[in-house]
Amino acid sequence: MKSVTNQFAWVAFGMLAIAIGLYPLLYWVGPVEEGLLATKSEALLSNPAWNIAFYGHVSFGGLALLTGWTQFSRELRRRRLSVHRRMGKIYVASALTSGACGIYLAFFATGGWVAGLGFFLLGTAWIFFTVRAYAAARARDLDQHEAFMIYSFAACFAAVTLRIWLPLLSIGFGDFVVAYQVVAWLCWVPNLIFAYFWVRSKGLLLG
Repeated sequence: MKSVTNQFAWVAFGMLAIAIGLYPLLYWVGPVEEGLLATKSEALLSNPAWNIAFYGHVSFGGLALLTGWTQFSRELRRRRLSVHRRMGKIYVASALTSGACGIYLAFFATGGWVAGLGFFLLGTAWIFFTVRAYAAARARDLDQHEAFMIYSFAACFAAVTLRIWLPLLSIGFGDFVVAYQVVAWLCWVPNLIFAYFWVRSKGLLLG
């Protein structure tokens, strides 16, 4: 029963990562008036720096989701280590780019400083854990690498949990701005708490 549950969780995990990883395509092909962009002013939407950061954030964030979830496959690591490493490098580059863009975007977040601070700290945490994971891999410290990758992808997975929580919060509060202020924290803090207990359960100690 446990193996079936784990298998179901793995499939659900992968499907969510792929679905939200492909979600940024909508921003490239759909009307800019829809979705989150509908809450932005015309001045901001016409700002070149903001647009570069926005499309960089969603595009490379999607790529990080699409590549990152595969890194947790034991079969891939065991049978195709070279593929694991190449995918890992793509993930790291994507995470750092998306995270840096996200930090910039936090200063223009819908919901003001409450939401902005939440997304700023998320971007900072994502970059920090990703750099530590990559440094540990370079140092051949596989336990540290695995632990920090769990934290890194927990931050990355905020893109998924945000899209799960936001509709529910919008309905519950009846106010998109309030919901967005809450989800700016709720999308990633519980993820990192989950990562903490996951790392501890695997006996991985962070140095």
